[in-house]
Amino acid sequence: MPLVESKARGLVWRIALFYVLLGICWILFSDQLIASLFADVRTVTRLQSWKGVVYMVGTGLLLYLLLRPLVDRLLLAQQRLVNSESRYREMFEASPSPMWTYDLETMRILDSNPAASSFLGWSRGELRGMEMHMLWPSESREYYDAGVAAIRAAPDQPYARIERLRTSDGSHRDVEMRSSELVFVGGNRIRLIVTFDRTLELQSQRSREQAMARLQEAQRLARLGSFEIDSQTRRGHFSPILQHLLGQAGGDDRARALQDVLVAADPVNQARLDQLLDELASGQAQKMDVLLPFIGTGGQERLLRLRVQAVDEDRRRLLRGTAQDVTEEQQTRRLLGEREQQFAELMRILPDGVMILSGEHVIYANPACAGLFARQSERLLGEPLSALVDAPDLVRLREYLQSGAPGEEPSPCMRREDGSTFRVALSCSDARYGGQQCKLLVMRDLSEPERMRYDLANSNQELQAMGRQLFTAQEDERRAISRELHDDIGQAITAMKLSAHAAMGEADADRRQEDLHALAETADTTLDKLRNLSMLLRPPQLDALGLEAALRWHAGTLMRNSPVHLELDIQALPQRPEREVEQACFRIAQEGLTNVLRHARARSVSLALEDGEGTCLRLRIEDDGRGFEPADASGLGLVIMRERAQSVGGQLRIDALPGRGTRIHLQLPYAQQATS
Repeated sequence: MPLVESKARGLVWRIALFYVLLGICWILFSDQLIASLFADVRTVTRLQSWKGVVYMVGTGLLLYLLLRPLVDRLLLAQQRLVNSESRYREMFEASPSPMWTYDLETMRILDSNPAASSFLGWSRGELRGMEMHMLWPSESREYYDAGVAAIRAAPDQPYARIERLRTSDGSHRDVEMRSSELVFVGGNRIRLIVTFDRTLELQSQRSREQAMARLQEAQRLARLGSFEIDSQTRRGHFSPILQHLLGQAGGDDRARALQDVLVAADPVNQARLDQLLDELASGQAQKMDVLLPFIGTGGQERLLRLRVQAVDEDRRRLLRGTAQDVTEEQQTRRLLGEREQQFAELMRILPDGVMILSGEHVIYANPACAGLFARQSERLLGEPLSALVDAPDLVRLREYLQSGAPGEEPSPCMRREDGSTFRVALSCSDARYGGQQCKLLVMRDLSEPERMRYDLANSNQELQAMGRQLFTAQEDERRAISRELHDDIGQAITAMKLSAHAAMGEADADRRQEDLHALAETADTTLDKLRNLSMLLRPPQLDALGLEAALRWHAGTLMRNSPVHLELDIQALPQRPEREVEQACFRIAQEGLTNVLRHARARSVSLALEDGEGTCLRLRIEDDGRGFEPADASGLGLVIMRERAQSVGGQLRIDALPGRGTRIHLQLPYAQQATS
């Protein structure tokens, strides 16, 4: 249109200029021609009139010939414009895409098509004159103003972007909006907007992005990464999560070699991984599911579960798989297994009877419960409650189990297989066992206090007897020391005295010198005997060098000529215990090692001393001897060991079984504590 307008304006100016030039030339040259041909004034005047007529007719004919094509072209252009406008109007009205025109200066809607009214929810009349910003949500006003500023900065350029529009019912629609200049009339720029509904597409895209984000978050929480490699080159792409698990730079999407990412913890596992991948690449296997250790973040070993599948694609064999970090899972399983073992051990050593009922049948009974009923645990399984409870107490016990409400705990009378009865204190709680809801019963034999009083009386009698034995042992020890001093040391000193007198009365210098040497040898022997006797009473290493050195010396001295193999693991203590604690620990270790030599018939014994988290010291003595039955043990040494430990606030535990050796566990505080 601008080019046609420019040509039309140029043609008009050329016609006007041609008309002026032609008139001037006609006037000048025609007057001179007439003047040169005729001298009569009347003739010249008459010719001048005809000349004007001829000029007007000629110029009119010439203007007609010149303007007729222009007018025809203008009429044709006008008709084309009308037809084009009609077609555009028809397209505007019939277009399924919402469209409207607006004034760029006032930003008011001038007209809209039916699709826009249907899409936005306002009638055509309501849309005419409506300000454009009313179609945008209030929270998007800044975004709208920025778009208007961008269009006004370049009004002759098309403009397109994704917008969120507000419909008449308040709902929002995401559209792709394209704006272009339509016409420029009287200084006002009219622009056309065409919109395409992208709501479902963007919702799907957002849903897909959210699903991918949730999937990545799930993979991150599950510590699950993926990869795809070429079976021949062993190069491919690894997900950021997998790279993060293995301590690599996350987000690196470039192709990488398998050996640069998946690094096995040792050559054996690396060879195993290579062998499995070779089998997949050669077609010998299609899938792989294996647990292997790999080097992870910070050089730490991580246990990964690899699942790989071979896929043929584009004449290539690809290996696609996932790698899940199951290090914590395996640790949790191991800890769970340990806890189950600890629980089973707790149930085994628990002195109270524990029974689990499903309905009214026994599905679990610990050894203490089996002992109460004088049966094996396996023989209690499946037994009904009615076979274990005395008939008069069965109804009341059932009511207690069914109510489940806290209250006075019953003490029913239980019945053994042989018909004998015993009364128990009973506690009940709900529990799950084997995936089903059960009742957990804890039973304590009420006859146990009577047995405890009987056992306490027996223990007091045994303690009195052991006290008498201890007094006798002390007297024997004093008598032995006295006899040692009198018979051995006394005789040695008497011999030294006689040798000294003999040396003083000896005239021969050589004989006197021999007597003096014999006197010195006797003195050395006596000093050794006194030193050994003193060490037996209290080793000097205990005062001079501490508990660790005294234990090493005593154990080495005691086992020097013994066939028992000695293993020492004596660690340095962070602080020195008090004197009473050191003495108690040394004497207990002395008694324990002596018992190994006298009674255990062991091939090896180990002595260990260590710190207990800075609050106590721990001593452990273990042997592989014949052991003993703790219930039958009545020796004085064990009682003295317990008394020594309790006197300084410590604890002593002795584990022994016939034929399985003995283990002594001692725990003492660094400072003596008062005990009741």
